[in-house]
Order: sequence, then structure tokens, then C-alpha cells
Amino acid sequence: MSDGTSSQSWPGEAAGRQDIVATTADRGGPRTVWSRDFALFFVARAVARLGDTMLPVALAAGLLQHGYGAGAVGLAMASTAAAFAGLVVFGGVIADRFSTRRLMIGADLVRLGTQSLAAGLFSAGHVVLWEICAIGFVNGVAGAVFQPGVASTVPRLASDIQAANGAIRIAESAAQLAGPAVAGLLVGFASPGSVFAAHAATYAISALCLLLLRLPGHAPGASVTGGAGGEAGAGPREHRTGGSFKADLVAGWREFRARTWLWGVIAVWCLYMIAVWGPTVPLVATEVVQQHGPRAYGLVNSALGAGTVVGGFLALRLRPRRMLRAGAVALFAFAGFPASVGAGLGVPAMAAGAAVAGAGMSFWGVMWATSVQTQVPPDVLNRIHAYDVAGSLAMMPVGQALAGPAAAFLGAGHVLLVAGAMSLVVPAALLAVPAIRDLVRADAHALAPRAGAVRGRVRPARR
Repeated sequence: MSDGTSSQSWPGEAAGRQDIVATTADRGGPRTVWSRDFALFFVARAVARLGDTMLPVALAAGLLQHGYGAGAVGLAMASTAAAFAGLVVFGGVIADRFSTRRLMIGADLVRLGTQSLAAGLFSAGHVVLWEICAIGFVNGVAGAVFQPGVASTVPRLASDIQAANGAIRIAESAAQLAGPAVAGLLVGFASPGSVFAAHAATYAISALCLLLLRLPGHAPGASVTGGAGGEAGAGPREHRTGGSFKADLVAGWREFRARTWLWGVIAVWCLYMIAVWGPTVPLVATEVVQQHGPRAYGLVNSALGAGTVVGGFLALRLRPRRMLRAGAVALFAFAGFPASVGAGLGVPAMAAGAAVAGAGMSFWGVMWATSVQTQVPPDVLNRIHAYDVAGSLAMMPVGQALAGPAAAFLGAGHVLLVAGAMSLVVPAALLAVPAIRDLVRADAHALAPRAGAVRGRVRPARR
């Protein structure tokens, strides 16, 4: 899809997707989200996020308890992040060549094994840093194989992709609120090893849900050749591509580069990670804890999570014709989070700023995910999503690494005020790119007839 046609869906997309699941959307009936299979995927994502948000507490408590410092905790976390960021693009190619469901189940089973091993090491008191880092690295590799398949699974399970993304965002946000609290209780009443055991259990639940999942085949417009068999007996076998691994990697990059709206957002997002998100996360934590104590930081963090839940609910209700434009406007709300902390406002004001920021970020996330999943052909979606994830995360470590020196030179408060100002620059930059602000949602043709029917006539969607 070239720049000039970026607002158009690919041939056969809408009709093909309706053949994937039972829906009456194009006939004027309700658009469907919930089904047995989507519910299984929903539970898998929510439980997995719950476990992932428990992990930092387990690592910090466990390593500190065994005599390691904060640097060791950071190294253990970085081993996972580095493996994931470095290999997720290759994971996208693998996901486009093989069964995504089986790959995701395999990745969950690998992490079930690694986290069970970590639980045994911490419970036995045999904690060696390089072993924990090696476990983290394997987890990152498994995550790189798992994540690309998420993007292509949602459109195959729900006809209302925006609502599906909104529901998953709400569940993940709620899990992110509960995860650290559950981990803290387990550490307090049992041991860090018990948190790793619980984390392993979340991967077991996720794998079981995916195993029970009946994943339909791709839309007829996708580049998929039919064959005998299928995933759980539901659809054609997934023979993705016939070229070499390198050729598929290059083809994915060409598809990514051909969409100005796509690589334009990622390019702007690199600035966001360096100037906004990277410094905001560590500096907000240190400033709030030092000035108001850990309980205040917990309150602010909870407000941020509650805001993301609200943003998910808004994304369920609002259906803007130009999704990225609406998402970028919502993204302006994030400025209140770093700015309120940098200005030294009270805890209630910081919590309010965090809540509004969370809502804006969550709404943008649903608009972005839905745009990618509906504007990109299914046969390259996993690779495109992998480039999206890799590009989005690439600059985050840079922003985090620069946060400390910048705070030492300018002061943490001033750096956060700059981050607040850049939070306004980033959405403005997104809106300044015509390919981004003018991208029309892929299902606009399906929404327009119902809007015209209110006035007794049917109007075609203007592209």
C-alpha cells in the first residue's frame, strides 16, 4: 500500500474479514466482539500481563534479598529487554511463515519452564546472577516469537477489531494495576520464589487458553495457500510464504517502508521515547518517592493505571473516521503527567495528571493497534507488527540512560518539564504529517451506511 493509497484498504479486505467470523455488521446489524475463542484469547492476554507486572517485584525483592544491588536488578531486566528488542523482527518473519497459534503456545511453554526454574533457584537459595540473566534472555527470545502473532490473531477472532483492542487494553490495564500488589503480598507472606512460581502459572494458563483456541483461517484476500488440516480443525493450514527467510525479512521491510503513515508514526515515536517516556518513568519514580514517599508513588502509579482503563472504555465507545488523528489529539493529555511532577505540585494534582495521561495514552494505543491491524494485509501483518514493536522500543533505553545525566545537569524537575513540553510537540508532529492525520479507517465504508440510514438514505463513505 503506497503513500498515495494509504487510506484505502487492500483488495478484498473487508469482505474477507467478514468471512472469518460470523457477523452482521455490513448488513446493518451489531458488530460482534465476544465469542468463545475471543474470550479465551482475552483471558490469555490478561493473565499473561498480570504475571509480567509481577516480575519486576520478584526480581527486585529476590536479588536484593540475596545480596545483589540495584545494578543487578537492572541487568536482569535488561537481558530480557535486549533479547526481545533485538529478535522481535525475526520473530515476525517466523510468525508469517508458520502457525502463529503454535508458536505462541510454544513460547508460553518455554517461559513456563524458565520461570519454574527461577522459582526453584530462588526457593532453594541458589541465586547466581548470570543464571538469572540467562533465564531472562531466554524469556526475551520467547517473547520475541510470541508478540508478533498477537497483532494478526485479534482480526481473526473479532469482526469489531477496535472494540476487541479496547477490551484487551482494559484487561491488561487492570492486570497492570493488580500485578505489583499481588506480587508484594506473595513476597510478604511467602517468598520471592513464590512470585516466580505464580508467574510460571500465568504462562501455563495462557498456553492452555491458546491450546483450546479455534483460530479461523485468513481472509480470502491474504496470500495464503490452502491445504489439508488447520489450527484446531478450523480453517486452512497456514503456509505463509515460499521465499527464503532473508527474502521475507526484506519484503517485510519494504511493506513497512511503503506506508508513510506507518513509518512516520514510528519515526515520531522514537523522539517520544527519547524525550518523553524514557526520562519520565525513572524520574517520576525518584522525584515522587523522595518528595512524598513510596505510598504517594503507589497512588500516582495507580492513578495512571486507572486512567488507562478509562481510555480503553472510551476506545470502546468512540469510532472516529480518522483514527490516528483522534489518537494524536488524545495524546496531548500525557503532558500533564511529567509536567505536574516537574512543577512540584501536590499528590492530588500529580495523580490527576497521571490519570488523564493514562486515558490519552490508552486511547492512542487502541487507535494505533486497530489501524495497523486493519490497514495492513494479513500475510505481512506479523512482520509489520514486529517492525512496529522494534521501532517503538528502540529508543526507550536511550531515553532512560540519558535521564540520569540530564537530571544531574539540569535538575530532575526541569527535565520533567521539558518532557511535558515535548509531550505536546510529539502529537503536533503526528498531526503535521498528512498521511497520518488523513488516514481513513478501513471500515469507514461499513460505518457510513448506518450513519446515512438515520436520515433515511444510504451515503457512500468518502475516501
